[in-house]
Amino acid sequence: MASVVTEKVKLLVALLTLQLCFAGYHIVSRLALNIGVSQVVYPVYRNLIALLLLSPFAYVLEKNQRPPLTLSLLVQFFLLALLGITANQGFYLLGLYYASPTFASALQNSVPAITFVLALALRLEEVNITRRDGLAKVLGTIASVGGATVITLYKGPPLLHLQMDLTQGDTLEVDQSTKTQNWTWGCIYLLGHCLSWAGWIVFQAPVVKNYPAKLTLTSFTCFFGLIQFLIIAAFAEDDLENWKIQSLEELFIILYAGIIASGVVISLQTWCIQKGGPVFVAVFQPVQTILVAVMAALILGDQLYSGGLIGAVLIVLGLYLVLWGKTNEKKVTESSSSLTNPLLKAEEENKETDAASKDIP
Repeated sequence: MASVVTEKVKLLVALLTLQLCFAGYHIVSRLALNIGVSQVVYPVYRNLIALLLLSPFAYVLEKNQRPPLTLSLLVQFFLLALLGITANQGFYLLGLYYASPTFASALQNSVPAITFVLALALRLEEVNITRRDGLAKVLGTIASVGGATVITLYKGPPLLHLQMDLTQGDTLEVDQSTKTQNWTWGCIYLLGHCLSWAGWIVFQAPVVKNYPAKLTLTSFTCFFGLIQFLIIAAFAEDDLENWKIQSLEELFIILYAGIIASGVVISLQTWCIQKGGPVFVAVFQPVQTILVAVMAALILGDQLYSGGLIGAVLIVLGLYLVLWGKTNEKKVTESSSSLTNPLLKAEEENKETDAASKDIP
């Protein structure tokens, strides 16, 4: 009994640490943009560090698990990197530049619902709205999409305090209009980030079946993502000064992104999924949003807006509805298979008995 409680405590601490690491990445990424780190150079360094960190472990731990490489697999790895690294991180940084870490984290809660819609469109997922689990998934998806729409189109007044300089006149109105426009673009980019993340999840599932060595798969994904960002950098970043790490703050940010946000997070997430399951891990996702909101207010002085709060509540509600629907669907499937299997087995035994009786002279 004591060992079971200890395991649950370990899992809880690991999940909270995981969300804290994720939250920290939102903050350091915003700091990176604030101090002028290039949006192309930053992910290059991040993926280079992640590759150097993961590939030795992949080589040693999965030496006997790796299937032979084929051209088809390499193409799939390249496409995974395009979705999960290049588009995912690129849209995220563009969105974060115009929006805020809090709402970037809030919109990420819509990924399970977007994943469900993509899987449904590709006929990888089925839904039965006459059952409670099917209805919950549909309503959860609607709530998540609605929340994301509210965050994108309605910023609303600030909740904590209002700072207004009445002497600025028309200039203040123009600045406010520009900020609102940029905010909308930031949320659109962040939706692109969530869409590419969800697409990566959907596309990754069949790839993992063909290539179950997950660490090696992640290393290949980082490698191709690094190559893709270097190609983008060749056209978009021609100033060599932007490649130089010019302060300890920049060094810390880049090391955090590469070591903590990639290496530690992947290890922790894998361990937590093995111990608690993917649904239990996903349930803790909103904790990250709360941590980011607190850290962003204390460290960055970010403001919280009413539209973002309303949207975040809808997205979290949608997240839990989708997760509840998926969990109950799994229970229904397992219970029906447990009832069906004995009947099939009995039918097979009857056939064998009939066949044996016919063979008797």
